[in-house]
Amino acid sequence: MIKVLSSPSKYVQGPGALNEAEKYIKKLGTNALLIADPFLFDQAKHRFTSNTEIKYSVEKFRGECCKPEIERLKQLATQADIIVGFGGGKTLDTAKAVAHFLGLPVAILPSIASTDAPCSALSVIYTEKGEFEEYLILPKNPDLVLVDSNVVVNAPVRFFVAGMGDALATKYEAEASSKQSLPAMAGGVPTISALALADLCLETLLEYGYTARLAVEKKVITPAVEKIIEANTFLSGIGFESGGLGAAHAIHNGFTALEETHAYFHGEKVAFATLVQLVMEDRHPEEIMAIMQFCKLVGLPTTLRDLGLDNIEEERLMQVAVAATAEGETIHNMPFPVNPKLVSDAILAADAIGHTLAHY
Repeated sequence: MIKVLSSPSKYVQGPGALNEAEKYIKKLGTNALLIADPFLFDQAKHRFTSNTEIKYSVEKFRGECCKPEIERLKQLATQADIIVGFGGGKTLDTAKAVAHFLGLPVAILPSIASTDAPCSALSVIYTEKGEFEEYLILPKNPDLVLVDSNVVVNAPVRFFVAGMGDALATKYEAEASSKQSLPAMAGGVPTISALALADLCLETLLEYGYTARLAVEKKVITPAVEKIIEANTFLSGIGFESGGLGAAHAIHNGFTALEETHAYFHGEKVAFATLVQLVMEDRHPEEIMAIMQFCKLVGLPTTLRDLGLDNIEEERLMQVAVAATAEGETIHNMPFPVNPKLVSDAILAADAIGHTLAHY
């Protein structure tokens, strides 16, 4: 069995890291198409276009990592020798896809620590309406991932918490997938390093997540904040890609079929889907309750109500379950057979457990 560990060429993190971006980016290219989140567009133009060593063309991301948006941006990058993504997960996934199709290096500058998208050789493609369409597997990881902690802590705390939700799934999905020695998205069976990073990701969340959240509410950087940024961004990114995916992300994809969930962040849906996976696996009740209590403490969903799906009709819940178990979905990496009924039952069971938290 071939084992593979995949990672970005360089990972940089710390307060003021954006001030150092030029020295890293210019090693990759000097004519950049910079794709920026709409709310960062003015900041990007001010910060980057005054650069003297790198020529930047700054383009506003239109909100969805979909094929038409990728094609539009490809047409704008005819003179570029590097693509730069500055923003959240969908912006970064789009930048990675554009760079891939043009055969160019890509630099990733996350503005939030809300997903594990920055480090992966993967773009999640949605429809223009925001429904999951497919995973675009890329031949290599980003050439540069640079995270400025000052930028992260000045974003709304909900993004930071959502990143913990996405990272929460890492250990459980890698553990489940690796039981069958299945190839992960990196292209080979997980290495012990990948599984160790996935374990460290969960340990870091449980130990430092709550105090880090309190610090980010005050817009301050502490050692705990730096640890959670790294867990959300790097540990989770390496852990999922080289460790393996399971039920949680497939169930997240199923939830995207319901328009009500589009108002919730990727990591928020993944957090609840992780709880569903724990129920499906028949984890010990104490472990399930411990993870539920962590979610409640930091502000992650523990019930369907928390995802705007209170009193969801049976047929619509089955729509989620059918989508989650579609052919090719990562839920089939679980070490037991799955079907839509198993998923819908586990969703309702996790929801019921979540509603009991008020009594503990």
